Parts: sequence; structure tokens; C-alpha cells
Amino acid sequence: MSGSEHFDAIVVGSGFGGSVMAYRLAEAGLRVCVLERGKRYPPGSFARSPREMRDNLWDPGRGKQGLFQVWSFGGIDGVVAAGLGGGSLIYANVLIRKDERWFFRRRPDGGHDEWPVSRADLEPHYDRVESMLAPQRLPVDHSPYDGLAKTAALREAAQALDLDWTLPDLAITFGDPTGAPVPGEPIRDPSGGTTDNLHGRTRYTCRLCGECNIGCNYGSKNTLDYNYLTEADRLGAELRDRCDVRHIAPRDEGGYVVGYVTHLAEDENEDQVGGAPAGARRSPEVDITADRLILAAGTFGTADLLLKNQHRFPGLSDRLGHYVSGNGDLLGVVHDARRTEGGRAVPRVLAPSRGPVITSTIRVPDQADGGSGPGLYLQDGGYPGFVDWLVEATDATGVFHRVLRFVEQLLLNRVGSTPQPNMDARIAGLIGDARRSSSLLPLLGMGMDTPDGVLSLDSHGRLSLDWHVDRSSDYFAEAIKTMGDVAASLGGKFSIDPLWHLRRTLVTVHPLGGCSMGVDSERGVVGPDGSVFGYPGLVIADGSVMPGPVGPNPSLTIAALSDRFADSLIG
Repeated sequence: MSGSEHFDAIVVGSGFGGSVMAYRLAEAGLRVCVLERGKRYPPGSFARSPREMRDNLWDPGRGKQGLFQVWSFGGIDGVVAAGLGGGSLIYANVLIRKDERWFFRRRPDGGHDEWPVSRADLEPHYDRVESMLAPQRLPVDHSPYDGLAKTAALREAAQALDLDWTLPDLAITFGDPTGAPVPGEPIRDPSGGTTDNLHGRTRYTCRLCGECNIGCNYGSKNTLDYNYLTEADRLGAELRDRCDVRHIAPRDEGGYVVGYVTHLAEDENEDQVGGAPAGARRSPEVDITADRLILAAGTFGTADLLLKNQHRFPGLSDRLGHYVSGNGDLLGVVHDARRTEGGRAVPRVLAPSRGPVITSTIRVPDQADGGSGPGLYLQDGGYPGFVDWLVEATDATGVFHRVLRFVEQLLLNRVGSTPQPNMDARIAGLIGDARRSSSLLPLLGMGMDTPDGVLSLDSHGRLSLDWHVDRSSDYFAEAIKTMGDVAASLGGKFSIDPLWHLRRTLVTVHPLGGCSMGVDSERGVVGPDGSVFGYPGLVIADGSVMPGPVGPNPSLTIAALSDRFADSLIG
């Protein structure tokens, strides 16, 4: 079936670029089709059990149609999402505008290249995106949000180190803007109802459960399916989930053809069916066409699609694949934190599992605005409560000794004369002091690394990345030093991501570049309006268009650029 359907615009991907584009184009009256490879995630559908988590990966050839995909390369691994709403389903909700003095990228030779857009260009689009995402800041003036230990600790560390500390905007609903924030309350729609979203489900205010990065089962996150995609759907856009794009090509008569396969729900979590890979049995490729094609499959997804179809686009810039960055992502951990009480050191409670994953941020200035090195942001991290139990279990010797003491006391009670043993105290002793889990704090760093990675296809046709951490050694040295200083100020020890020590590999959740903006095809794949040089109507709107690192969390800037690109595309 070739070209049986024709649209004004096809959008590939539904993350911060694709969702904004879908809404803006539908708002302009265009007939829009959104193709998202992943499935829909209404409240309550995100994986939690070990078995569910085992299958919560994206590998449809093996029957796995889960939320997470890990792209593994030589020097960096990237974690991305598959689902309607894209990266918003697993991001930590932070919305920070790119610093107006950081609109440049560093070159390996020490020079700088300016971005083809400025902060002033993006200001109205930042405003428009924020009005749709409706962010709130952690309401520290209201209980129980005022008692988050990790928030207070990062603020204390920033003050000790004379660094800027702020509560950033978070795409989380803590409470009705007209009333006091209360955890677990139904979120009211402007009409007064609670189910006015494409899932038709009630959402609830933030319960401080730390599950933001594995999917919020309460709908507390203002993910893209609750705003941009809901509004695009209301305006008539077709949202096709489980639709995986395999090829794209220009049409002789103008416009573009897109071929995709549909992943069937009945194939999910089946490793092999009848000797054939699950997901490949009953999903023939379907072609649809459009006058405009917007690629928004994410940095790796869009680059992979273009590189595999490059023979159909011979006029693409030779900058395709260049200027890749991990946005300086670096994970560290403060552990064994202590404070002085009564003249002695006692464990400092940081409670990383209580609260949203990120609540506050430290900003370290760049050389461009008074710093001594590359600029960066440092944020308190968190995780779901069940991770605390795993952390405690890593102290195998301590757990073993506590179990032995507990069993010994039970036996003594049975043969002794104590009629009412103090079981409360003994159960508490079995659990232990919980110091290992309560006195640690993940630290999430990101910032102005050098974007000199290059994406290409290897001899097997698989996406490959040439990126080396040493090319950004000055940035990572600054980030590690700052994290160590924060740990020391909290009376703790500091450890870096273990992959760093094992094989000098980093993990990024913010891959950027590969289809970067430039003033012409010699310096970029797309222009400042997102249009691909040489291919009218072909636009790229995701993190791949970044000429370099954003610095802070890039989601807001991706969305603002997409909103700007939509203005140009609509005309």
C-alpha cells in the first residue's frame, strides 16, 4: 500500500520537538499525523515490579516495547525514551532557559562558534512553551514540601561555596494555583473536571515519591501527553503510537514519503514466536505522504534515520552527524554525609527518595560570565523509595550480622523467661540505622562540554559515535571538583559514576547534536528556522539541531526552538 494517505504534515516522534510541532501545525489548520514508535502510558501503566522492569526496554525485534532504550557507544552511553510524549515521560521535569551568555560552542582548538540564534530570538517562544507546560516551583513554604532534606542540603552547600542556588521551574503539579499545595489531590481541569486529557484519566498532585524518571503513575508530571499532545488531538491531529518509521524519501512531485511498521500489542514481551522475531510477523511496511515532514525522533533516532536514508537525500550537508554532545552529563554521589551534633559527628539525613527527582540547582559560571572554566549546573538527584532498600542490601556483612542477632534474640526469648519481648526494638535493630541510604545524595551535573562527537554508520549499518571524554577534560575536571566540594561541605565522601572508573565511559540522558543549526550548509544541516538545507518542507525539531550543549537541562530549549521553527513553517 503506497501513498494511500496524504497529510499536510507528518511528524516523526512525539518528544519536546515533535509534540510542539504537532500542536502548532494542527492549530494552524493543517492535517497532521504524528508517528510515535512507543506506546501510550496512561496513569498507572508504568512498570514497577522486577518482572515489568525486565521487559521495560525498547527492543521490538525481541518483543520488548518498553519505555527505555540505551544506545551504547565507545565513550558514552545514551538513555532515551520510547512512548507517546517522548523524553518527557522519563525526564526530571526541570525547565531552565539557556543562559544568554552561553549561546556558543567550544571548538577543540579552544575557539568559539556562535549559535545562529540568540536568547532574544527564543524569549517569546520560551514564554509560549512555559504557558503550555504550566511549571511550578517546589512550594517550600507549604508542608510537607518544606521539609525536603536534600533541597536544604544543596542550598547549604551552595552558601558555603558561594555559588548561586535556585529552585527551578518544574513541570510538576504540586497543587491548584488557587489553593495550598496538597499531595495526592485530584488535579482539576480548567473546566472543573479531572479527565480532560487524551487518556481520559484523573491526575493527582505530586506525592513526593521520587519516581519521576521511571514514569509518574499518578499523572503529577505535566508530561507532553497532558498538554501539547492532548491539544493536538483535540484539534484533529492523528496520534499514531507503536508506529516505527523505517524509511523516508523525497517525492518527485514534491513533498515526502514515509514508510513505517506497526508494532503489535500481542507481540509484546514475547522473545520468540514460531521461530521468528516477535514484532516482525504481521506488520507490513506502510507508506504515507505529506507536503511537510518534521523529524523529531531525538538526537540518535533522527541521525540514525537520516544516515540510513542518506542515499535518498544526496544533497544533505556533510555536517550530518557532527557536533554531538552529551550536554556535559555527569553523575556523582555524596555518601556517608555527617554533621556535628553535641560535639560529635552523626549521620546527616539527606533522604534522596523523598521529593521529586530534582528540586534545586547550583549554577557555576562559565568563563564567558566570570567563571574560571566551562560553566555547569549541579542538581540534587533522587530515586524511588525501593532503591533505598537496595542500597541498604549492599551492606551484606551488616545485614547478615543484624539477621543473626535478630534470630539469636528470638531463640533466647523462646527458652528464657521474658514474657513480652520488646519486638519493636528488635525489628528496628534488624533494619539497622539506615545510614547508608539516608545519608547519600546523587548529584547530577551538566554543562558546557566540547561538542566534537561524530555519528556515522559502522560496517554493519549500525549507528556509531566517535566521542572521547578527554576532549572535554577541562569541563569534567571542573564538574568533578565542584561535586567533591559539595560533598565535603556536607561532611560526606564523594564517588563518581562507576563507569567512569571502569572504562572512562559516561552516561547521558541529554544527547544533543548531529543535525546542528548553521548559517549555511557548510556549517550545519539545518538553518536557524530548522529547515534542512536543500530540501524545502523538511524540518528537524529535536535535540539533534543543537549546535552544542545547552548547559542546563535542554528540554525547554528544544521546545522553544520547535515553537520558533513552527512559526517559519506555517509562514
